[in-house]
Amino acid sequence: MEKKPHFVRREFLPREVPSISLALLLAAVLLLNALLYLYLNKFYISLGRAETDHGLCPFGHFKFGAVKNCSPWLSCEAINREVRKLKCVGEGAVKKVFLSEWKEKKVVLSQLANSELKEDFLHGLKMLKALQSKHVVRLLGYCEQQFTILTEYHPLGSLRGLNETLHIPKYKSMNTWHRRLLLAIDYVSVIRYLHSSPLGTLVMCDSNDLDKVLSQYLLTSDFHVLVNDLDALPLVNRSAGRLVKCGHRELQGEFVAPEQRWPYGDDVPFEDDLMPPYDEKTDIWKIPDVSNFFLGHVEGSDIVRLHLFDIHAACKKKDPAERPSAQEVLDTYRKVLTLLIQEAAMPGTREML
Repeated sequence: MEKKPHFVRREFLPREVPSISLALLLAAVLLLNALLYLYLNKFYISLGRAETDHGLCPFGHFKFGAVKNCSPWLSCEAINREVRKLKCVGEGAVKKVFLSEWKEKKVVLSQLANSELKEDFLHGLKMLKALQSKHVVRLLGYCEQQFTILTEYHPLGSLRGLNETLHIPKYKSMNTWHRRLLLAIDYVSVIRYLHSSPLGTLVMCDSNDLDKVLSQYLLTSDFHVLVNDLDALPLVNRSAGRLVKCGHRELQGEFVAPEQRWPYGDDVPFEDDLMPPYDEKTDIWKIPDVSNFFLGHVEGSDIVRLHLFDIHAACKKKDPAERPSAQEVLDTYRKVLTLLIQEAAMPGTREML
């Protein structure tokens, strides 16, 4: 009888050590989760800051770089007097683009390239003025009479050069699944902003193939995505029964949404008047293809694709009404980012517990 308490103590001693280890492990997990929460909370606050916060300047003004004070958009007179063209760096159907200089700063001067497309040029200017935000390239000035627009210069150029940029030694450290997913989040954030813009629901129509989509966006030096070309941005107004059509020509290929393709078969010649209009869900259809480009083929990107499989399958629903909204896609992307950061920070935690 006297040995019984000693026996009981010997039975429980080996179990006390694992209990302490488990408690320490749980404390470590809780601490890590708290740190992750603080990081992600700060990250999402920055993502969700006021859409119109573009350097904290009032409408019609700008600032960039190390400049503290806001300046009014440059007028025709100021552009003619103070802006110097350096070289032509691109030309599209609507605009010719020049790398230029203003007060020893690199800027971009865009001018009308085809007089028959004046309306497209002016529409793009109208959108650029009205949609100034963290998602849109910064407007520095314009001259309607001379069909001229002045915007901020981003040396990394359009998203078409993303993979080449990430192979430059200076940027190789950015070539990770984490950074690439952040770029995809930026892209979907732009789509979300356009679908709920101050002007209403806008559709990104210059998006008939992947290369065209990528040419519409810029990569900033701190690796964010900005929309740059807003020439083809029609308005959807469901309450007024107003839908859109992206141009007057037949669209083909798997990249464009099913509702954008001619529905009457090869036996019926295409006629613009017979082509049914559609809504902003065409942008949703294209998200998986654009995100697949962003994710690339780096270590971990296939795991990200696996986590995004369900939302991407929903984006590819043939019926536009069954596709998610841009906000729903964005929420899913953010949840996947949070989950994968947690898993990367504590590999094997579930097995240990």
